[in-house]
Amino acid sequence: MSQDRPARVADVHEAARSMPHVTVEEGTQDNPVYQVGGKSFVFFRNPRPDAVDTETGERLEDVIVIWVTDEDEKQALVQDEESPFFTTSHFDGHPSVLVRASRLQETTRSEIIELVQAAWLSRASRSRAQAWADGRTPR
Repeated sequence: MSQDRPARVADVHEAARSMPHVTVEEGTQDNPVYQVGGKSFVFFRNPRPDAVDTETGERLEDVIVIWVTDEDEKQALVQDEESPFFTTSHFDGHPSVLVRASRLQETTRSEIIELVQAAWLSRASRSRAQAWADGRTPR
């Protein structure tokens, strides 16, 4: 069994691009927004007032938003204070988690790939999701 390595930002991009029927839109400030069927599943967020450094009060410039399947999955990822995943009040009731690019190495490449794949599955059409899960090329 090969050893997994710490995750990097490139792993997020690679995992998102590797999924079928993905388009990449340019968000504000040219941040990439990964979509399937016109629905976002991963995007790189602009600095916002709800996500700030607790020590400096500065807006975080490296936040990545990743969709999750439901509130239970979200809570499982964010409830541990040591976890790199978090949320803010802006995302209350929204099926997504946030992670700082600078903390990705606290998780593994395989965990990030699995999370991005699950994000894609949560946003893809049923037929595309089923085809991918079955190992077929989705239409």
